[in-house]
Amino acid sequence: MTIDFCLPVRNEASLLRENTLKLRDFLLTNVSAFSWRIIVVINGSNDSSALVAAQLATENKDQIVFKVLELAGKGRALKAGLSHSQADILAFMDIDLAVSLDNLPDLLKPLLERRADLVIGSRLLPDSETNRSWLRELSSRLYIFLSRLILKHHLTDLQCGFKAIKREVYKNLEIYLKDDNWFFDTELVIYALRHGYQIKEIPVNWRENYYDERQSKINLLSDSWRFLKNLLALRHRLKKSSH
Repeated sequence: MTIDFCLPVRNEASLLRENTLKLRDFLLTNVSAFSWRIIVVINGSNDSSALVAAQLATENKDQIVFKVLELAGKGRALKAGLSHSQADILAFMDIDLAVSLDNLPDLLKPLLERRADLVIGSRLLPDSETNRSWLRELSSRLYIFLSRLILKHHLTDLQCGFKAIKREVYKNLEIYLKDDNWFFDTELVIYALRHGYQIKEIPVNWRENYYDERQSKINLLSDSWRFLKNLLALRHRLKKSSH
């Protein structure tokens, strides 16, 4: 059994080394029964992230590899990192490690036991623990409300950046994944539902480790309009493909 862990990175040189090594050390201790690799995908960065990633790959041969993309976008980075992987399981998470690595075994277990095709972390399950601003909490709840209303799903969190999927399932779905940015997560989950794959949600411990300087960028009015446009466009694609 082989597992690839993909980390999309944009202008985060200040924490790239520390958190990548933190993930590596956790895997060495807790996932030692499996063959694994960390794929760092630098996208649209103008800081020293690429140099840091190159040094990490040199120092950790066969454990850490990296790719550099000129264009930015979380979805673009994940597609670049996952599309050519030959691992049995493909996992991804945010480089700030907002979700505790202690949740990683729970993310992998349903796949390893063949009880799920896609496992997604949820910040909104009853057993989840979150520490974040009220504005981000409200934004997440607004998004899940709109997505349930428009896409008619039952899940509690589409956008948490902590997911794992069987490679053959990802390969079957990647043709439908059009978004190169944040909406990639929603496309992946909704198309997995659409194709009848088994999805398992797990509670996570989520902390707002790295977002203090980004909180001011949240605008509920403009974000809600952006959410709505993306969700309506996806519903249209789903309806069109069903005919």
